[in-house]
Amino acid sequence: MEHYDQGFLDYLKTYLSESRKSIIESVLAQRTRHFTVVLEDIYKPHNASAVLRTCDCFGLQDVHVIERSNQYKINPYVTRGASHWIDLYKYYSEEDSPVLDCFGKLKSNGYKIYGTSPAPGSMSIHDLDPSEKIALVFGNEHEGISQEVKDQADGLVHIPMMGFTESFNISVSASIFLYELTNKAKQAELENYFLSEGEKNTLRMKWYQSVVKRADLHEKAYLKSINS
Repeated sequence: MEHYDQGFLDYLKTYLSESRKSIIESVLAQRTRHFTVVLEDIYKPHNASAVLRTCDCFGLQDVHVIERSNQYKINPYVTRGASHWIDLYKYYSEEDSPVLDCFGKLKSNGYKIYGTSPAPGSMSIHDLDPSEKIALVFGNEHEGISQEVKDQADGLVHIPMMGFTESFNISVSASIFLYELTNKAKQAELENYFLSEGEKNTLRMKWYQSVVKRADLHEKAYLKSINS
C-alpha cells in the first residue's frame, strides 16, 4: 500500500546527509517485490533472522512468517539491522489456518507459491521461471515444510545435491535460491521487476523516519507549520 506525504518527505530530507540519501536511493533502485520469502514455523530464531538478512542483501522488500508452535522474534545480532529495512508480515491463528491466510494474500497479489522440498518429483531450482512472481516457502529445521504447505503450494522445488546430506541449512538454501532467481531476473531485464515510484516513496518515508532523530517531533513541527 502506498502511503506518504510528499511535503513531509521533503521536510525530512533536509535532515539527512548527502551520503545517507545517496545510500538510500541506491538501495531503493534495487528493491523488488517480484520475489518474496515465506518462513513456516521456524524453530531457531537466529536462522529466521539470518534469512531476513539474506533477503535484504538480495533486494527483497517483503518477508512472510507463518507461526504455529513457534513465534518468531528478531535477533538483532544476526539481522545486523536488516529488520529495519524490510517489511515483515506474520500469520498466526488459533482457529483458522495461518498457511491459508498467508497463501491467500500472496495469490491475491499474483504470486506463484513454491515450497522448498527435496521430496521426489519436486522441480529443480534451475527450472524456475524468473518472469513469474514467486514466493518461496522454507520450513523449519526439523521437518521442513508442512504437509499443508505441500498441498496448497503451486509446486515444490529443490536444490540439486551432490553429497550424502539432502539439504542445506535454511539460510544457505535461501541464499542459493535468491541468487539464482535475482540473477536470472536482472539478466532478463523484466518489466516491473523493481518497485514503482509510489512504493519507493512509501519506503522513503518509512526509512527517513527511522534514521532522522526524533522524527516524531519533526512530524509535529511540520504539521503545525502547514496548519498555522
